[in-house]
Amino acid sequence: MTAEQATRDELTLTVGHEGDVAHVIASVMRFCSEHNHDSVFAAHVATASSELANNLWMHTPDGGQIRLRWLETGLRRGVELRADDRGPGIPDLSLAMTEGYSTGGGMGCGLPGVERLMDDFDIRSQPGSGTQVVTHKWLRRR
Repeated sequence: MTAEQATRDELTLTVGHEGDVAHVIASVMRFCSEHNHDSVFAAHVATASSELANNLWMHTPDGGQIRLRWLETGLRRGVELRADDRGPGIPDLSLAMTEGYSTGGGMGCGLPGVERLMDDFDIRSQPGSGTQVVTHKWLRRR
C-alpha cells in the first residue's frame, strides 16, 4: 500500500508498486476536490500524476514520491505536482520527451502527455542519481 503523508495543503505519496498508481489517482482527485477545483482541472492533475506514478514503479528499483502542494502566488492559485526518485535517471531527456518514444513498451506519450496537461513543466535527470519532475496547474479565472 502507498505510504501517505498529508496536511490540508500538501500531500506526499510513496510509489513502489503498480497497485500504488490507483491510490495516487484517487488521492489526487480527493485533494483537488477538497480545494474546490472543478472536475476537469482535477482530471488533468490526476492523469498527469498517474503517468508520473507509473514511471516511478516501472523505471526505478525503489520507486519514488509524488508530491502535491496547493499554491497561491499573487493572483494565481493552483497546484504543484512533483515526482522524485533516486533511480537510474534518464540518459537522453530530449529523446524521452519525444512523442511515441518508449523504453517500457508503452505508447510513449507519458512525459509528453504530462507536459501537455500541465501549465508549467520542468524535468531534471542525472544518470545514476535519479529524476525530478516539477509541474504546475493553474486555475483559470472566470
